[in-house]
Amino acid sequence: MRKAKVYYKEILAGILQETADGEYIFSYAKEYVKEFPNQFICFTLPVVATPYVSNRLFSFFEGLIPEGWLLEIAAKSWKINQNDRMGLLLACCQNCIGAVSIVPLSEEYEK
Repeated sequence: MRKAKVYYKEILAGILQETADGEYIFSYAKEYVKEFPNQFICFTLPVVATPYVSNRLFSFFEGLIPEGWLLEIAAKSWKINQNDRMGLLLACCQNCIGAVSIVPLSEEYEK
C-alpha cells in the first residue's frame, strides 16, 4: 500500500492511499476537518470526515501529474511506467504549481 500526505498551503489536509486491491482512498485529516471545514482542495472533494473511495485515482490528483513530453521525461528519469499513476504522483508532485503538494509517506515514518 502506498500513501502520501496531501498538503494545502503548507497545512496537512489529508492522506491519499492506494490499497493492495488497487482502490484509492482520500481522507481529510481530523484537525483539518475541524479547523478548515470550508477550505476544500477541490470542488469534487469537499471537506468531510468520511473517506472518499474510488477504483481510479481521483481526477483532481490525476490532473497534478505531468503530461506530454514532461511525462515522458519523468517516467524515464524515475523508471516509472506511465500507467502507474500513483507512482508518478508520488515522484512528481511534491512541488506542484498551486496550493496542493503531495509528499510520499513511508510506512516506516508512520510507526
